[in-house]
Amino acid sequence: MSRTPAGTPHSPAGADRFNEDHATYTVRGAGQPDIDAGVAAIRDVVRTLKPKPGVYRMLDARGDVLYVGKARALKNRVANYTQIANLSGRLQRMVSQTRAMEIITTNSEAEALLLEAQLIKRFRPAYNVLLRDDKSFPFILLREGHDFPRIMKHRGARKAKGNYYGPFASAGSVNTTINALQKLFLLRSCTDSFFSRRDRPCLLYQIKRCSAPCVGRIDKAGYDELIRESRDFLGGRSGAVQKKIEAQMAEAAEALDFERAAMLRDRLRAATFIQGTQAINAEGVGDADVFALAAKGGQVVVQGFFIRGGQNWGHRAFFPTHTAGVDDDEVLSRVLAQFYEEVPPPRTLLVDRDLPDRELLEQALGELAGRKVEISVPQRGDRRRLMEQAQRNAVEALDRRLAESGTQAKILRELTDFLELADLPRRIEIYDNSHIQGAKAVGGMVVAGPEGFLKNQYRKFNIREAQTNDDFGMMREVMGRRFGRALEEDPDRDGGMWPDLVLIDGGKGQISSVKDALEELGIEDVPLIGVSKGPDRNAGREIFHFPDGREKTLPINDPVLFYLQRLRDEAHRFAIGAHRQKRSRAISASPLDEIPGIGPARKRALLLHFGTAGRVRAAALEDLQRAPGVSAAVAQTIYDFYHQRG
Repeated sequence: MSRTPAGTPHSPAGADRFNEDHATYTVRGAGQPDIDAGVAAIRDVVRTLKPKPGVYRMLDARGDVLYVGKARALKNRVANYTQIANLSGRLQRMVSQTRAMEIITTNSEAEALLLEAQLIKRFRPAYNVLLRDDKSFPFILLREGHDFPRIMKHRGARKAKGNYYGPFASAGSVNTTINALQKLFLLRSCTDSFFSRRDRPCLLYQIKRCSAPCVGRIDKAGYDELIRESRDFLGGRSGAVQKKIEAQMAEAAEALDFERAAMLRDRLRAATFIQGTQAINAEGVGDADVFALAAKGGQVVVQGFFIRGGQNWGHRAFFPTHTAGVDDDEVLSRVLAQFYEEVPPPRTLLVDRDLPDRELLEQALGELAGRKVEISVPQRGDRRRLMEQAQRNAVEALDRRLAESGTQAKILRELTDFLELADLPRRIEIYDNSHIQGAKAVGGMVVAGPEGFLKNQYRKFNIREAQTNDDFGMMREVMGRRFGRALEEDPDRDGGMWPDLVLIDGGKGQISSVKDALEELGIEDVPLIGVSKGPDRNAGREIFHFPDGREKTLPINDPVLFYLQRLRDEAHRFAIGAHRQKRSRAISASPLDEIPGIGPARKRALLLHFGTAGRVRAAALEDLQRAPGVSAAVAQTIYDFYHQRG
């Protein structure tokens, strides 16, 4: 048995909080490709285990993770995999591929459950139920650390100090809510640097969406009152806030202060708007997330509603993968564990079925949240009606997905026939280049699969070797780098990263250059197709170029043509975006960036002292030495840099 200490490549990136007082070790077994070899490897591990809680990982012959599981007693749980007759066909296949196991012991089963969710998120094993959602959920943040706190949209790790409200189901729902909250509470949304530079109110003040604290149109006490009201509103006490605004509006009207009464009326309308956009009635529910599952035709959907303070902050349908042969109850449990690995759980979770490990999940989520979390199946009243609505939404979302899947599958079948492919493409890569007369050239690769674009697999290539305006050379360089790396990292082509179809934005010349680049690498079996605009660059009359010189076209209204256009346009959009980013960085670059040892602080000091980079270049050594923050040695370095270059 070889021990693997925490922090090695075998330890989970997000599992540092579990490593203290936990044993982590790896055991490798035999390598023959059958189920006996898998059982032998597992038995070797069982002999070393104790009945302690923890997490185990099944590894194949290459060291890739097949499965991540947790156990209350590791020895008993792992030993079950050696009883082949009692395993499902799915688990038998997993055991037959297993050649090693990695074990992490924890202090409790609840910790094991949390660690299991982290590792599944990281490794995405082939035999685990996976929550396919690569986008973090947005929150509203009332940021602290400033006399006049800012309201803003936030994604990612919640490191900034302040009050977070969410999750919201989408960026659109956050933007709509923030716009209404700005009208309601007149809070600033600008950055601190923008705030500090203002000497007159910006447009948001003119359109009554900010109180302009930057120029003193409201004092700190008045702004603090707005912050308190906004926290009450977002925290679920919206009714009290509305009554207060109504009373203030009545007082202003009685005092004949019609301008203030009109402003308060607009704020009240904004509050009503927020309440009126809650597509479902969540009043009286408080803070709760609602989950309902539907299954049909081999597909599973989990519909989630996010309720905070009795307000519906949106809903989203999740389509977990690797669910074949897994009970629906277990699927929902796995989805919840992975979902709350990144999102803070509310006090209440409402689900549409009894979960087999409900108490364990409650304990684990409670440890994560630092307070009690309750999971329940609503039986009556408002909560039951809310659950029924979630169930209806789940069924409708699944019906839409099945209908879309049927249409997409038909398009892919017709695409396969049209492009004369051997089989339905599971991975399509589309390439395009973007530059201005050869300058700041960038190659873009986007990836599509049967379920849509795989944006986490997009890649950009900074063109380094191709000559100016040589589009063919640029495409050869991109292909050489992409497939040269593929040959190094996945020569056996079993890692799922080799394309079944490559589309090139271009005609015969581009296809010829790509074909030459691949042949130089010894690759002749990747299907290549060029897509060029028709006569007069007329979109809708695209010509599809084959490597053997043949050309094909499709009818103008053909669904396959629309699909291929969408792929080509996405590659074009991505390449142009990468080029613009590169160009923007170049515009903001300074000649001082090239001088070794000159960081941002010294560069700023030099520019403030001399005014421009040109004057720094022309300055005498004595003048450089007099610049603030520039030592004699640094001044000599700057002087030598410019004068040695002539």
